[in-house]
Amino acid sequence: MGPDPYLQRLLQLLGVGFLFANLRVLALYIRFRRLRPTAELTWPGRKPPLYGLLLALGVTLGLLLFYKIVLQHRPPIDAFGEAMMCLYYGYALPLSLRIGRGFYAHGVWTDRGFMPYAAIGGLSWRDGSPVTLALIHRERPLARLLVVPERHYAAARRILRDKIAQHDIRLTGKGLDLGDRDAREMV
Repeated sequence: MGPDPYLQRLLQLLGVGFLFANLRVLALYIRFRRLRPTAELTWPGRKPPLYGLLLALGVTLGLLLFYKIVLQHRPPIDAFGEAMMCLYYGYALPLSLRIGRGFYAHGVWTDRGFMPYAAIGGLSWRDGSPVTLALIHRERPLARLLVVPERHYAAARRILRDKIAQHDIRLTGKGLDLGDRDAREMV
């Protein structure tokens, strides 16, 4: 009895999705390596919930790859989906956590990627545990979140105040701006 063709197609389709996810993580990591020398205040990324389970899933998928290709002698294309998922959970996800979140000379690396200071149109702090900085994009309806460790909270506020004072960040408000307030006070 051969493999189910519908299951094979589904796994290949999942493989294409995970291929794009792997390429995205690789592109982000390459960009991080270029930006790393300009770091002003950074910290490692937070591990997602059930991180150990995700790594175990990567190992399990690796064993499944070995079983399919070596023991069943199936063509590698039959294991494409599993290979891309194994690559993501076993390598790309841990690699993405090595990207330093925080403040660089020309922007902020959030939990979802890099945002240049010139693209920031607004910001807001959400106090609590954890402290979170929301950065609102100037032109697009997009907000990016950055979880700031409490030990870096004061330094992060200081960097933002300095970037506003240097006009690297130009905050835009929805109300009428009569020029009678200091934008640095919004931090």
